[in-house]
Amino acid sequence: MRVVLLLITMLPIRAQPESIAFDKAITGKLPADWTAAMTHAGPPPRWEIVRDESAPSPPNVLAQLSRDRPAGRFPLAIWNRALLQDGELSVAFKTVDGSVDQAAGIVWRYQDPNNYYIVRANALENNVVLYKVENGVRASIAPKGLPSRSYGVKHPIPSGRWNTLKVSFSGAKIAVFLNQERLFEAEDMTFQKSGKIGLWTKADSVTYFDDFTFREQKTSQTNKTHHANNKEQL
Repeated sequence: MRVVLLLITMLPIRAQPESIAFDKAITGKLPADWTAAMTHAGPPPRWEIVRDESAPSPPNVLAQLSRDRPAGRFPLAIWNRALLQDGELSVAFKTVDGSVDQAAGIVWRYQDPNNYYIVRANALENNVVLYKVENGVRASIAPKGLPSRSYGVKHPIPSGRWNTLKVSFSGAKIAVFLNQERLFEAEDMTFQKSGKIGLWTKADSVTYFDDFTFREQKTSQTNKTHHANNKEQL
């Protein structure tokens, strides 16, 4: 007797990357299809287009310009035209000013202003840290291979210069990159649903962003048929 086995394989498919530059947006305003939001109370953020000829894609960049100092205040700019579950994000950033913080971050699996993942670089602390914000509470996620209470990784973040922050995420797995260097990996299961993507700063950080790029990873199901002989014993 022949037994037919159907083998199902799930293969990842990476879509073409989409990049958002801001050169056609109107200076002094938040671009279309973006929403300003904030985690925790405080004065509202001020996201708008400004000119910067030093940008990777000049002349325009998206800037967070408010200088309100509360350390628990997290300004957000959320891109409304994409929902990603798995994929990768990157952005060019330049920290310009800030005495409490000089931070730049990217957000994914965003559900609302109190629930999302974020990885950020900080030019005052010279480190890169991965967090989850769950019900408004921010908690760091330790890199794999380090003690559970480890706080990101130390790395020079030059202020006033353009850098590139990148994150890839699939299921519970997360990988973080700075300027094409793979810094660390981590795992977390808190947010597994698709969510929006966006940008993040903290406190009085004045930060410029350019070339916001994302790519979705989907899965494709392939079926393979395997024939096996099964001899019956009479």
